[in-house]
Amino acid sequence: MRISLEALAVLDAIDRRGTFAAAAEELHRVPSSLSYLVQKLESDLDVTIFDRSGHRAQLTKTGALLLEEGRRLLHAAATLEARAKRIETGWETELSIAVDAMVPFGRVMPALDAFYADNPHTRLRFRHEVLGGSWDALVTQRADLAIGANGDPPPGVGLSFQPLGQLQVVFCVAPQHPLAAAPEPLEWETLVTHRIVSIADTSHRLSVRNLNVIPGQDNLSVPNVAAKLEAQLAGLGYGHLPTCIAQPYIDRGELVVKQLREARPPQRFYLAWRSNDQGPALRWWIKHFDDADFINDEMMAAPAGR
Repeated sequence: MRISLEALAVLDAIDRRGTFAAAAEELHRVPSSLSYLVQKLESDLDVTIFDRSGHRAQLTKTGALLLEEGRRLLHAAATLEARAKRIETGWETELSIAVDAMVPFGRVMPALDAFYADNPHTRLRFRHEVLGGSWDALVTQRADLAIGANGDPPPGVGLSFQPLGQLQVVFCVAPQHPLAAAPEPLEWETLVTHRIVSIADTSHRLSVRNLNVIPGQDNLSVPNVAAKLEAQLAGLGYGHLPTCIAQPYIDRGELVVKQLREARPPQRFYLAWRSNDQGPALRWWIKHFDDADFINDEMMAAPAGR
């Protein structure tokens, strides 16, 4: 390779400091050594990097291109060095985190800021999962950590977990839906004749969960809470929604709460991870979320409303 990181670092310093002398001072070199490196790079590549016709040397278009792309290489090299040092100390190069669709991502943002302040070199990869999908993502190693895994954890698969809180849900329909005028409490025999709106479970290996879906019932399956809300507002079906999300629409009369013969209990949420896989980055997240009240009705944010 005719382009060295040393030569690129010299170009970067000259551009930032303005002169060869100032760049040499920053790099603890003599100006003549910098001039030699630049001239050698020009000779090796058969290009002109600096226009020396004026009072002060200026980057040519070729020089500007080398500097722009060279800075990316310098940044990549610095990142590689840092990651190599982290690997030596045991920090993961990447951490995959599954977040349940019920958990607003804004609730995770403060943790991101704190994590990057402590360890900016572990790449984080987030994914959304639904119902049993968070547990499944751990079992199938699609994720190293699950934030907001809900329902009972699968037994016998080597997972550890701690509670994050619980969320109240409410059964509601649009005022134009036939169930809005039905006598209460609603029986399952009545519900089965109407379409339910559910969020599709994202499990790959574990059994798919279908909360409150009656066998043989018409089921509109949507990808997330926002789509479920919109479908129910449009009168396309019934279903449970987080109380904190549904309440503004209930207050405006756009959704009607109905009582069921068998009320659905609050949803329990967990932080979960594989028991035998705890690197420093994963332990950081576990310690950060050591709070049983991370998820509750007051902390949940509603999607953008109408």
